[in-house]
Amino acid sequence: MRIFISTGEVSGDLQGSLLVAALQRQAVTSGLDLEIVALGGEKMAAAGATLLGNTSGIGSFGLLESLPFILPTLQIQRRAIAYLKENPPDLVVLIDYMGPNLGIGTYLRRHLPQVPIVYYIAPQVWVCPITPKDTRKIVEVSDKLLAIFPQEAVYFQEHGAKVSWVGHPLVDRMTSFPSREAARADLGIKDDSIAVALLPASRHQELKYLLPVMLEAAQRIQEKLPQVHFWIPLSLEIYRDKIEQAIQKHHLNATIVSGKQQQVLVGADLAITKCGTVNLELALLKVPQVVLYRLSPLTYWIGTKLLKITFPFASPTNLMEMREIVPEFIQEAATSENITQAAMELLLNPEIQQRMQVEYEQMRHAAGEVGVCDRAAKEILQMLPQKLQAITQ
Repeated sequence: MRIFISTGEVSGDLQGSLLVAALQRQAVTSGLDLEIVALGGEKMAAAGATLLGNTSGIGSFGLLESLPFILPTLQIQRRAIAYLKENPPDLVVLIDYMGPNLGIGTYLRRHLPQVPIVYYIAPQVWVCPITPKDTRKIVEVSDKLLAIFPQEAVYFQEHGAKVSWVGHPLVDRMTSFPSREAARADLGIKDDSIAVALLPASRHQELKYLLPVMLEAAQRIQEKLPQVHFWIPLSLEIYRDKIEQAIQKHHLNATIVSGKQQQVLVGADLAITKCGTVNLELALLKVPQVVLYRLSPLTYWIGTKLLKITFPFASPTNLMEMREIVPEFIQEAATSENITQAAMELLLNPEIQQRMQVEYEQMRHAAGEVGVCDRAAKEILQMLPQKLQAITQ
């Protein structure tokens, strides 16, 4: 049985790897001979998928920001379609990555309509739809949609999709993290040191728009708290040189680490982070955080003024229950002054710390129970009941 999985960017590679592992576990239980081919990254390959193309470094958010990636994205998309044409899969799973995945899904609907398509972790049009057409396309290409946010499930059900809410896969990932004590010992964090994680980028554009303001805030914090030490886990090794140069420019007491993101997240007293999947990881680990995001001014102006795009929240932590659990600063509000103030309050004010911990605990219930990835894998394999029955009987 051959399954094709398509996703992009660093977060998609992580989610895809968790799903690949779960599919293989369920295949062994059901006696299936399973082959998984994919568009993804190194984590998916390590989990056992055969990569048709590496998409972990091909990704952007915004209109102008996406321009440098149009050609490589089209090339990989064409490669995938050519493969699917010659090697029709038994089932296709699409993970986020809206533009390329809708292109692949549309091709399959037209030319291989017998192949079931599952959309797992749909693009966040349920938060801020650009056009009604995006939602309609997602519903049209999906035989089933597996939602990870409660509100995501409600939205797509209301728009006619067949939906199952499985919970958020990061709930499963938390079971593999080290303890706080072990993480701090591994990194060599001293008891009297304040460890602050800086998480500026998983996309190229974020180095440009987020790193400078994040490091300006870090410099302000260091002036107020000399015992602070900053930890920066690399999402991609290619970012190292730019980040090292920026650290030196701001004279920060900072360490860049590779391959130890779990230890940095667990061991931190606070995280200053870009908006993304890592926000939810930090929340599940109960680490206080300040979230920021910026796009190019022109992209943001076009989106908010011309396209009239609005969104209640940006951080997945706040989206989980559609309320502010962590402070988030978007575009003009993402200043070093605002970030510094929020960070200092979380570091020095026990009442604010405790309030966030209570909010985290409430949010945790909305993320679902452990076993998310296996539930998703079972839902996916059940899309081929006749094949499964023939194998298991």
